[in-house]
Amino acid sequence: MNISPNNVTIDLSALRDNLIQIRELVDKKTKIMGIVKSDAYGHGLIPVARELEKMHIDSLAVDYLSEAIKLRNAGVKLPVVILLGINTPQEAKKVADGNLIPIIYDIDSARILSEEGKKSGRPVKAYLKIDTGMGRLGIGFRETGLFVKQLKEMKGITIEGLFSHLSSADEQDALFTNTQIKHFKEAISVSRRLGIQLTMNSLANSAGIMRYKKAHFDIVRPGIILYGGLPSTDFVNPPSLRHVMEFCSSVIQVRNVEHGTPISYGRIFYTDGVRKIAIISAGYADGLSRSLGNKGTVLIHGQKARIIGRICMNMSVADVTAIKGVKKGDRVCFLGKEKGNVITSDDIARWADTISYEVLCSLGSRNNREYIH
Repeated sequence: MNISPNNVTIDLSALRDNLIQIRELVDKKTKIMGIVKSDAYGHGLIPVARELEKMHIDSLAVDYLSEAIKLRNAGVKLPVVILLGINTPQEAKKVADGNLIPIIYDIDSARILSEEGKKSGRPVKAYLKIDTGMGRLGIGFRETGLFVKQLKEMKGITIEGLFSHLSSADEQDALFTNTQIKHFKEAISVSRRLGIQLTMNSLANSAGIMRYKKAHFDIVRPGIILYGGLPSTDFVNPPSLRHVMEFCSSVIQVRNVEHGTPISYGRIFYTDGVRKIAIISAGYADGLSRSLGNKGTVLIHGQKARIIGRICMNMSVADVTAIKGVKKGDRVCFLGKEKGNVITSDDIARWADTISYEVLCSLGSRNNREYIH
């Protein structure tokens, strides 16, 4: 049986260092909720959650109930927030049994949780999701008062705080983000006037943590910056973060080709002169974007080599003419650091016209993962 030469390495010491950096950005009284949805952005749900728990992070957040149950089954005892909430009485029972905290964004799920809380004799904790301008999941902020009045009539449910999401905190223009912060403050004020305590209000994502101190409120929600990436490729003055993930492959053939040789599908690249090329055993089936062809680079012997021609399903090609001694079996680094040179997920995102979130999720979910400290 052939073992894939492609490997993702997850450095948990980098995760710890990034959390320390995040703690420097917030007040000591501000709590931190680590976002570990989507298999911890491709880094591995359980290993990442366990490491964050060792570091005494305050809580975790996932998208789905199934992810939260995996955490409980793995022995993770931290508060776990379910960002996409629940929809059925069966799910509500599992929430209560696991002492989980779902997001509420409609009256039906609130009633289901209320019934479960009354039945079990212990109130179910929840967050109320307010749409302050994201235009996605949540209650419109102008409807906060009406919704909170309905919640107050329900027994068996405790609202921990309000939740909202910043849509544009990574942009240089701060106007829209400041408007969202204003709307969130208004929603908190309305709710408190109606008698809801709200001790765990949360608005700031990674970009909000770094750029908007007034968006921190009671608990912040770092996602991409936990893993060393940035909310956008042109983010200004970020903290000193370490990439947690590295993705490497290997050379499976080295060839000398003549001037004018077409490389890979569609002949989008022809060699300019006699060139030495390395065929690499990783492609788009392994999480590399097909659009990296003629744009991206890799590290071989610690030196940068240009990716030429289209990325194939399980192969790619690099021009190694300027690198001495490249041979079959040599390590190729698509994401990571080697001999002082580095390729980050933000670099790959820029070349592929995407975001680092997609890069990490794609690479992490499709390859063997090894964990180091």
